[in-house]
Amino acid sequence: MSTIKQKILKRLYPLIRKAAKNTRNGAVISNDQHIAPTTSLYDLEVLLSGGETLDMGTFKGKKILLVNSASDCGYTGQYEELQGLYETAGEKVAIIAFPANDFGMQERKDDASIQAFCQASYGISFPIAKKGVVRKKAKQQPVYRWLTDKSQNGWNNHAPDWNFGKYLINEEGLLTHYFGPSISPMEEEIRLALG
Repeated sequence: MSTIKQKILKRLYPLIRKAAKNTRNGAVISNDQHIAPTTSLYDLEVLLSGGETLDMGTFKGKKILLVNSASDCGYTGQYEELQGLYETAGEKVAIIAFPANDFGMQERKDDASIQAFCQASYGISFPIAKKGVVRKKAKQQPVYRWLTDKSQNGWNNHAPDWNFGKYLINEEGLLTHYFGPSISPMEEEIRLALG
């Protein structure tokens, strides 16, 4: 299911991640003051790649890691790490991928192809949203509008820097962190934030 380009990028992923660690792609932004949202993430819904609707309220009491993704990116190898985190964290952490073609035209596939690629290449079993817009522009996904608008989430206006930016929500629906694309889901910063 993987193209030659995707296979090469998967092998280069550790080098790409290491090289970008000291750039904006290695940013960690945290809600140290524990500022509460003005609107609830739990009131939102996510349209999944298969056409089903996922109510964010079903995740009350769990941490949620929301990741914008792409199939032809140097960080695509993080799918494997995200799946590993999903399997080891069990019921305490939910993960949702949000495919987007916002950065470098690196997600040109349709929803069915994205789902098939993720399952065949990385064994992904966590939910994958319908492909959409994650950057601050017209038609931005409602969840990403909430994540990147401090008038909704309480404190953060930072949009994803590139594919595989990660936002962490705590068990009470509070946005606690943004992790840049070069921060691996298995790194200490994320492990500590997950508790």
